[in-house]
Amino acid sequence: MDYKSSDLKKQYMLIIMFFLVTLTNFNLYIGFSIKPFMIFLLIYLLFHLSTFQIRKLYWFEVFLILFYLFYCYTGAFSRYPASSIRILLGFSILIVCYFIMKFAMEGVTRNIIERSIAIAGILFNLTSLGLYVIGMASLGFQFQGDRVRSFGLMLDRDYPRLIGSVPDPNFYIFYNTLFFTYFLCNRKGSINKVGLLLCILTNFLTFSRGGLLAMFLIVALYFVMNNPIAQMKLLFGFITSTLLFGYILIYYLKFDVLGIIESRISDFSNDGGSGRFVLWERAWDYFTSHFLIGIGAYNFPDYNELYHGENIQVHNMFLDILSESGIFGFLLFVIFLFTVGLSLIKHPLVKSNTYLILALIGIVFQMMSLSLIINEMIFMYLAVVSVLLTHKVRSNDTKLLKPIDYQISYSSMEGREGS
Repeated sequence: MDYKSSDLKKQYMLIIMFFLVTLTNFNLYIGFSIKPFMIFLLIYLLFHLSTFQIRKLYWFEVFLILFYLFYCYTGAFSRYPASSIRILLGFSILIVCYFIMKFAMEGVTRNIIERSIAIAGILFNLTSLGLYVIGMASLGFQFQGDRVRSFGLMLDRDYPRLIGSVPDPNFYIFYNTLFFTYFLCNRKGSINKVGLLLCILTNFLTFSRGGLLAMFLIVALYFVMNNPIAQMKLLFGFITSTLLFGYILIYYLKFDVLGIIESRISDFSNDGGSGRFVLWERAWDYFTSHFLIGIGAYNFPDYNELYHGENIQVHNMFLDILSESGIFGFLLFVIFLFTVGLSLIKHPLVKSNTYLILALIGIVFQMMSLSLIINEMIFMYLAVVSVLLTHKVRSNDTKLLKPIDYQISYSSMEGREGS
């Protein structure tokens, strides 16, 4: 009985932790953003400080840390070192949060972790959908305006786009990727079916061209990886649910869905991907003129403001890294991604964790249109991957799958052995 009660407490804790990561729009800005999950993890650490440990570093974690250290190091040679210091501070906070997340999940069964992901995903999508409806009501269901925000809705050139609990509609699908892939690969049970339908609906309401393309790519890869003929029922359900949501939006909420889709496609040929192509060209120019170590960590917005009068991100993480940390930083980042993918592919029970591979592919694909130099959802995903790999490590696994024999524990400083 005590064991079941303990498991239930751990599950509640993980649900809260995962859900708070998605509430990124609710933060306190003091030169950098203090977010709800950071406060929660700090409180959690204070209650478990005597047993806190950092252990079992995988090679992808080592390369991630090396990348960020080099990336921040480039700020020492930058024109705008203050911006580099800000990103160093942000990385320091997130890496501490990452190790606390891992510690919170250690000793917890895989079923509890994945059940917590599912419930947190439903809470995230329900909360975002509720904020979206409240936003529509507050505007009187009149959708005229540009960059007008109201609760979970943002009007973008008269498009009523869902932002939910994140600051931008283009980021919403990125935050939803882990939940979407989990529900897609685990459709048994009414809760998971509801979760998948919610993900499809909220993703669609963002009207994010890059995000929706990533979602369709994930679905296509899922079919290829899991016997397409056997998945016809899923395809039928996917089409049916899309038509049902379209019917509700058109006839009950009076959305001109077809007109919005047509406009979004038309806009792409006219706005250069919302101006991304111009930014990508500038980032490439900065890279070619600062080939080895780039212009300095987090300096692109400052350079763009200096030469073009607009403080804005590249909207492409790979070009971000190339322009700001040069070829050395880019190679470290690519090695990091490669070791994550290889660890998952070499996983002894990879078929039961297909959603992790699909989520990684979706994340990498969306990096091509988003700036995600430091992002809490990436760190949360990596924490889940690291802990689940630890659960399944076998003596005959590959070298890259083995954790490094490295421990730091608060208890060992008091003369006790880390477990």
